[in-house]
Amino acid sequence: MTRTRFPLVAAVAVIVAAAVAVIVATSGATTKPQPTVAAASAISVKQTSLGPTLVDANGRTLYLFEGDRPSVSTLSAAGQAVWPPFTAAATPRALSGAVAGRIGTITHPGAGAQVTYNGHPLYYYVGDRGPGQTSGQGLNQFGALWYVLGPGGNAVTSSPASPAPASKSGASSYGY
Repeated sequence: MTRTRFPLVAAVAVIVAAAVAVIVATSGATTKPQPTVAAASAISVKQTSLGPTLVDANGRTLYLFEGDRPSVSTLSAAGQAVWPPFTAAATPRALSGAVAGRIGTITHPGAGAQVTYNGHPLYYYVGDRGPGQTSGQGLNQFGALWYVLGPGGNAVTSSPASPAPASKSGASSYGY
């Protein structure tokens, strides 16, 4: 019985790896996040289909990874291809609804200074194509669930009430 189980496990592992590769390849995304300019770095709150949600200076939704520990990113390099860390050269400012005292940074191998909010390392999702989109909400990828954050710094675990607004051009303006 063990001999027939090994090929099945190997086949499943190959299928999962291929699915991740297809997602990254078809997302039209690069595997590295674009550098964040410190002068333009900010976290604010924007109304989305999930309610008030944290976004960056360009309105791009920010996520937390439930697999992380407080102020420690545990996301693998493969995970960062799909969930690039939100990085900045300096601590971002708090704008419209965000709380300055909850914003910080941690050192992230390969990503520089990763921005945190309420101790949660922050990430983008390559499937979000425009401001306010929340396509990554509730996904179970790379070992844990992904959620947007509310202004209080906690995960918003609800499903969208209505579709998120699409960008006017339908294309990403973030270089992903």
